Amino acid sequence: MDFYTGNALKISKTTTLNYSTSFSMGVWMLNKKYRPAIYAIYGFVRFADEIVDTFHDKDQKTLLKNFKEETYLAIKDGFSTNPILHSFQWAVNRYKIEHEHIDAFLYSMELDLFKTRYNRKEYHQYIYGSAEVIGLMCLRVFYDGDDERYKALIHPARKLGEAFQKVNFLRDMLSDYHERGRVYFPEVDFDNFDISMKKDIEAEIKQDFDEAYKGIKLLRKDVRLGVFLAYNYYLKLLEKIENAQPEQLLEKRFRIPNSRKFLLLSRCYTQNTLNLV
Repeated sequence: MDFYTGNALKISKTTTLNYSTSFSMGVWMLNKKYRPAIYAIYGFVRFADEIVDTFHDKDQKTLLKNFKEETYLAIKDGFSTNPILHSFQWAVNRYKIEHEHIDAFLYSMELDLFKTRYNRKEYHQYIYGSAEVIGLMCLRVFYDGDDERYKALIHPARKLGEAFQKVNFLRDMLSDYHERGRVYFPEVDFDNFDISMKKDIEAEIKQDFDEAYKGIKLLRKDVRLGVFLAYNYYLKLLEKIENAQPEQLLEKRFRIPNSRKFLLLSRCYTQNTLNLV
């Protein structure tokens, strides 16, 4: 790895550390050989998400269009002056990450610029692009050159991404609805959001988690702890949301305190070490 690429990957790592304590903890629990590529993937998706969710005083459509064009040019050239995109192209080219996953992700980001309501088909399409393909990108890194294992784990990897995103939808209802006017859940009216609607969504997420867990048990030990930690973090977040009243989700953003995250890490580490996952 040349100096420039190494420096770019450090910037992706810093981006991950700055934006997400929980994701950073999960990456740190992976074997170190996987970390640079996972940081590169996170940095890429984080910057795209920032464009559609944060820069409201800018021309977001043009920013995303330029970001998309620069992404594909970086992948084609194997180089970018944007360190985040340089890191990402390195991961894409090194691990042969499918371009169709990148296409799906960027399409979901485009939807966030103009779409605020989803039917059932659109809902699943959005989740696939915004979350499931990220799991598949990471899976490519974990099973580099092992297509058989990669294919065997596609379904649970997608289900884990799906569960994470649905929990995020519940966690972020306040900002998504009040600040951006978005409602991702089909046939759900947040002005009349009740306990029945909430329980139906939570049951759907639990089923996703159950299917994802089957795949986590099959992961190699050198990646399993990081994924298992993320799985348990989101399960705890879901439990916290389950204990809240529907109206509370529109009043505040629920989170797990850092002290609780470290306790969770300790427990997951012990379970993984003893093969109790």
